[in-house]
Amino acid sequence: MSLMEHNNGAGRRGAARAVGERSEAVSGQAAPTGAPDPELVERPRRRRFSAEYKLRVLHEAEASSRPGEIGALLRREGLYTSHLTAWRKQRDRGALKALSRPRGRKPADPRDAQIAGLRRRAERAEADLEKAQRVIEVQGNVSALLGELLEPRGASGSIER
Repeated sequence: MSLMEHNNGAGRRGAARAVGERSEAVSGQAAPTGAPDPELVERPRRRRFSAEYKLRVLHEAEASSRPGEIGALLRREGLYTSHLTAWRKQRDRGALKALSRPRGRKPADPRDAQIAGLRRRAERAEADLEKAQRVIEVQGNVSALLGELLEPRGASGSIER
């Protein structure tokens, strides 16, 4: 077995591949349809740490007195020294209290939705009122015109005997 075959995990003869080359392309076999491709990594997710966790790690790091204890803590928790530095600054600013709140937009106040609905209703009512006033004005003009047309007009319009 060649070194390349040993390093890439393919134990078959002739299955050597270049770095980054997918194994099914070389072997001519298609990947099973139901199984995910192990060489494709899902989109990584950002780690989120709660304020309680940050404070616990900071207390443990500050309680460390022997050399290497902080490094062991960081390895055990999968953290970097920059995490401790940033978290200390946040703690000193008092920002860790604010970090316990969920990220993103604050939930909408139901009163805001109610106010918006009432405003829309008022605008529609004002528009309907304006239309009604125009209709009343037109009806008044039509009534005045009909009154003039149906009204007897003195000597010229009527026959006198």
